[in-house]
Amino acid sequence: MALSAQQIPRWFNSAKLRSLINAVQLTKCFARPGRTLLHGFSAQPQISSDNCFLQWGFKTYKTSSLWNSSQSTSSSSQENNSTQSSLLPSMNEQSQKTQKIPSFDSELFLEELDELPPLSPMQPISEEEAIQIIADPPLPPASFTLRDYVDHSETLQKLVLLGVDLSKIEKHTEAANLLLRLDFEKDIKQMLLFLKDVGIEDNQLGAFLTKNHAIFSEDLENLKIRVAYLLSKNFSKADVAQMVRKAPFLLNFSVERLDNRLGFFQKELELSVKKTRDLVVRLPRLLTGSLEPVKENMKVYRLELGFKHNEIQHMITRIPKMLTANKRKLTETFDFVHNVMSIPHHIIVKFPQVFNTRLFKIKERHLFLTYLGRAQYDPAKPNYISLDKLVSIPDEIFCEEIAKASVQDFDKFLKTL
Repeated sequence: MALSAQQIPRWFNSAKLRSLINAVQLTKCFARPGRTLLHGFSAQPQISSDNCFLQWGFKTYKTSSLWNSSQSTSSSSQENNSTQSSLLPSMNEQSQKTQKIPSFDSELFLEELDELPPLSPMQPISEEEAIQIIADPPLPPASFTLRDYVDHSETLQKLVLLGVDLSKIEKHTEAANLLLRLDFEKDIKQMLLFLKDVGIEDNQLGAFLTKNHAIFSEDLENLKIRVAYLLSKNFSKADVAQMVRKAPFLLNFSVERLDNRLGFFQKELELSVKKTRDLVVRLPRLLTGSLEPVKENMKVYRLELGFKHNEIQHMITRIPKMLTANKRKLTETFDFVHNVMSIPHHIIVKFPQVFNTRLFKIKERHLFLTYLGRAQYDPAKPNYISLDKLVSIPDEIFCEEIAKASVQDFDKFLKTL
């Protein structure tokens, strides 16, 4: 009996369903090993002849619908060419079309893989799997110390290896927050290479960054411009390296600031370019510190202590720290040396290091020499004792060469004071 064009797809559906049931029954007889999926789950089809349609019917319907749509297109084209298209296909044609149908078992398995739901965090696992899980400690939401973040930050770990003291940096909240945001490769590595090129040694990087952690907020190009400016002022590369080591914040100041400071000392002290350069190389914090102590001490030397301008120039070029020394210390030292020891201005100018010595040391030695009758500081008289030897040599040499006494005698005398 001939079938109409509308009945052909229904016939194919019923035929395919019978073929599927037979294939499943054969699969049951010749069971294949199960396929292993994620986390040890096994995909082994469990199908019986009674419920195979309920388990696989939906996917069979999907596959059949795709196949039937292509057959419907082919049937429509044949109907336009010949009236024989309404006849049932021959067995050879049917077998050829059947061979073109892909394996339902493989397709269904792949579809099952695609439709597996994602693993849930609430899914139970075995004890063995639980032991193998390594969970990172949670990042503290807030902390008063950088130590809590070291295990989570590669940047902090590498800074610690360089010798940076995080306990000092964490006292500054903004600096600590900045370090937590920095990436070592992107933000810090180039800065370290720059500092090494300037002249900071590897074993000095930790101490430098501990003091000047704010350098990470500076633009690298601006830092290079400041170094280039110093070199343009005839500071040697060794001079720049020495200045940066002694005054870690030097490169944090702009070119305009550095230029103004150099101009101030050259004009205020009336020094030559070379002497100005030598002065700031020996004491680079003159370029970074406040100018108020400098201005105040200049007035003290002139008005209170009575030194002439050229005498002040000589002393500060010999001992640059005199520009930033404590005012009270300066006046007390001068008062004892000039008024008690009776040493005139012109001799003090020759030995300005007396202002860089602790006052109690000067007092102890002078009183001991006075006790021995050897306190003679006039270069025109015999047994002259210079201020240089009085304040610079150690106790053993002072007792042996200057006081002509033993160290034990000196200690006994000090106990009587």
